[in-house]
Formats: sequence, C-alpha cells, structure tokens
Amino acid sequence: MTEQEVRNIIREELAGLLMTDRYTFQKPLQIFDGKHVQLGKTNGTKFGTEATQKIGFLGKTPVVRQAAISDPSGGLTIDANARTAINSIIDVLQAFGFIA
Repeated sequence: MTEQEVRNIIREELAGLLMTDRYTFQKPLQIFDGKHVQLGKTNGTKFGTEATQKIGFLGKTPVVRQAAISDPSGGLTIDANARTAINSIIDVLQAFGFIA
C-alpha cells in the first residue's frame, strides 16, 4: 500500500466521521479539568430525550424522571410565602424535567 493510498483511506474515514449526524460512544467519555461543554443558544440541548431514560449526577445512581410533587395544601397554619417558595421549587424541578 502506498503512502497516497493510506492518505486517501484516512481522508475518507475522517470525512465519514465528520459528516455523520451523531457520534456514539461505547466507552466512558472523560472531559478534563478546566474544559467546558459549550451548548447552543437558539434551540437548547437535551440530556435524555424520554422520561424513561436514566441520568445521575455527582456519583448518584442514575434514575428515570421522578413522579410529580403535589403543591402544598392544608395544614393548621397557612404560610403563603413558604407555599410560594415551594411552588417555585416544584416549577423549576418540572422545567428541567427532574419530576413530572
């Protein structure tokens, strides 16, 4: 095999890799310290595209999206400020898809 044939093979393989619509990994992906993942600003980025896919953070076991948390109700003393804060927390958890 000549040097030019090797170059052509490499060129073809790289072109195929760069033209694909996705990359798949069969080994762990490691991002070195101080390196960042830059995401698009127009349409955003999803991690997990279905509620049944699992994800974990900071060493926790990956889990599927959790069930919804009910808004606070009842009780002897109604603290409107606390309920507003709790509802805001629930809204954020739902917006990021952590709960239904």
